[in-house]
Amino acid sequence: MIEKMKAEHQTHEFPPVYDEASRILILGSFPSVKSREQHFYYGHPQNRFWKVLARILECEIPATVEDKKEMLLLHHIALWDVIESCDITGSSDSSIRNVVVNDFNRIFKTAEIRCVYANGATAKKLYEKYAKKMTEKPITGLPSTSPANAAYSVERLMESWIQIKHFL
Repeated sequence: MIEKMKAEHQTHEFPPVYDEASRILILGSFPSVKSREQHFYYGHPQNRFWKVLARILECEIPATVEDKKEMLLLHHIALWDVIESCDITGSSDSSIRNVVVNDFNRIFKTAEIRCVYANGATAKKLYEKYAKKMTEKPITGLPSTSPANAAYSVERLMESWIQIKHFL
């Protein structure tokens, strides 16, 4: 008999990546199970985030967490998630409930963020619902790099994601 997964309360357990030179902020919704296991962003091997970003930035796809942080900071990119804690079933964005939003002021007080981007519709919707009033910064939605977004190939993702270069 297959047991139905239950929503569990989860807390975001790794910090944002940013410094005073960061110029854009890319936000996901909440880390996937694989990302939570690895304690870093976009840890699922089928997620195309690192591949798309590396191609846009014209650099090697980073292999380690340190390489990923270095690539982000070298190109003035801040990375975080909208949610600090929530109830979630596995990695399912559609199951997210009881949201506590992250405090984005820690990034906005340090860096001159020119544009905020959402990696996927859920991240955009959550930011607009819970954070936009506090930050007073608009967010631009980009198609999700998640493997669940099978309608988008890497090439099609790049067509949308290339716009981040305008703010770097």
